[in-house]
Amino acid sequence: MKKKAIFFDIDGTIMTEDNHIIPKSTIKSLRKAKENGHLLFINTGRTFHAIPKEIKDLEFNGYVCGCGTHIFYNGKAIFEKELSNEKCREIVGKLREYDITAIPEGNEAVYFDNLKPLTKELIEIKEMFKKQGIDTTKTWDDDNLNFSKFVMWINKNSKKEEFFEYILDEFDYIDRGNDFFEIVPKGFSKATGIECIQEHLDIKLEDCFAIGDSNNDLPMFNYISNSIAMGNSHPSLFDIVSFVTKRIEDDGIEYALKHFSII
Repeated sequence: MKKKAIFFDIDGTIMTEDNHIIPKSTIKSLRKAKENGHLLFINTGRTFHAIPKEIKDLEFNGYVCGCGTHIFYNGKAIFEKELSNEKCREIVGKLREYDITAIPEGNEAVYFDNLKPLTKELIEIKEMFKKQGIDTTKTWDDDNLNFSKFVMWINKNSKKEEFFEYILDEFDYIDRGNDFFEIVPKGFSKATGIECIQEHLDIKLEDCFAIGDSNNDLPMFNYISNSIAMGNSHPSLFDIVSFVTKRIEDDGIEYALKHFSII
């Protein structure tokens, strides 16, 4: 059997969105795929710091983190993109100036604004992170503020146009819906992360597979012909991918890997 490289999103793909559970069939299928000699990678918008221990315990061969800004293989970083401390401070200053809620995300920390009350979304995310063993004590005023990307929410008082005018010379954005945006340095995506792994390991594109469920997976779906959407994905993804598997709760990972004879 020819070795394949399979790239998995986390939320809604490996782990359920609502109660953050990894189905037993998923764990079993991942182990079987590795036994069959295939390489398994996480490909996520989360930075490495924000990946739950339960995911890391599955012993993936590598991680494409922060939409391609940090890439690891066999426990070693093979690519890193960080903003300078000065740039990070400038960005959080603009977020405050334009009244935008955000979570800056770095390889070693995520940061919460210590000067404003937490919104409903931030409370839920902070509680989720805590349950997943992720440190949430760092703030925007931390001396070592250092991040590569961030997510943000627009409210009725936000100066959205002014902020985008400031940020879009150097960053791209992903509209996640409901006034929620993911901001990533220009030229970086889940697709560029896959390309980096390909070059590092000399893997052909036809031997790569991508599995996800949301619109930040679009770059890797458009890059890879063997693209797989979870059954719980937004229906807009179904016509873009080459295969739609079952929902995560209905053993969707196992179903997809069997369909492509990976297990």
